[in-house]
Amino acid sequence: MQRLPAVAGQFYPGKADTLQKMIAGMISPEIKKRKAIGLVAPHAGYIYSGAIAGQTFARVKVPDRIVILGPNHHGLGHPAAVFPSGNWLTPLGTIAVDGELTGRILQACPDLAADETAHRHEHSLEVQIPFIQALAPEAAIVPICLGQLPLETLLRIGESLGELLAPMAGNVLLVASSDMTHFEPGESAREKDSQAIDRVLALDPAGLYRTVRDGRISMCGVLPVVVMLAAAGKMGAKKATLVRYGNSGDITGDQSSVVGYAGIVVE
Repeated sequence: MQRLPAVAGQFYPGKADTLQKMIAGMISPEIKKRKAIGLVAPHAGYIYSGAIAGQTFARVKVPDRIVILGPNHHGLGHPAAVFPSGNWLTPLGTIAVDGELTGRILQACPDLAADETAHRHEHSLEVQIPFIQALAPEAAIVPICLGQLPLETLLRIGESLGELLAPMAGNVLLVASSDMTHFEPGESAREKDSQAIDRVLALDPAGLYRTVRDGRISMCGVLPVVVMLAAAGKMGAKKATLVRYGNSGDITGDQSSVVGYAGIVVE
């Protein structure tokens, strides 16, 4: 099956040449790339968060197998939905779903289920795809869309995923899609987001979950990041580095109500 773009022309340009130029301007070729286990990248419109996403992807040697974890904003489908097979279409062309790895992940992680419905309108995974296409044109993906799940289930998914992928560490990349605090003044957003970012940098998935919950931090992709961190722990993660933090007000000039964005690399 083919997953058609849901937000091309809205979150990012709908024409290939315009999109290519925009991504090229966000990814500096001079940056030294390194192997990574995972990363956190924002998923807002490219004019707001694309530079942070681009700088984050630019620091990583993007391999040919990528597991993308994103939040389910619409509440459709299974709460732990894996897109089962086929390909995804963007203005840059198609990218294949890694059917072999998808099958192994579904077998290793019984909390996950094959379900394309959850992915049909979800932008959080889609906006990561053009960066992957630009940096690794032959890459294949495993898209996983996560709804409301308890911490115990998230940790179980992440640890099972990490155990499966551990022999491939360095040759598979985990991409966790998340924006940070939503619609608060810039100063308070930064204060809240720094608490969540500290837990990510400490490679502490349970601590991140509790910090976001207890602090009422509106980090929409906390669940994917928890799963990524739990998996990364099983894959030998040693450190995480903040590439850049910013917010929508940096673009609009209005800090009265912003959305925060962070780019983080896990090695």
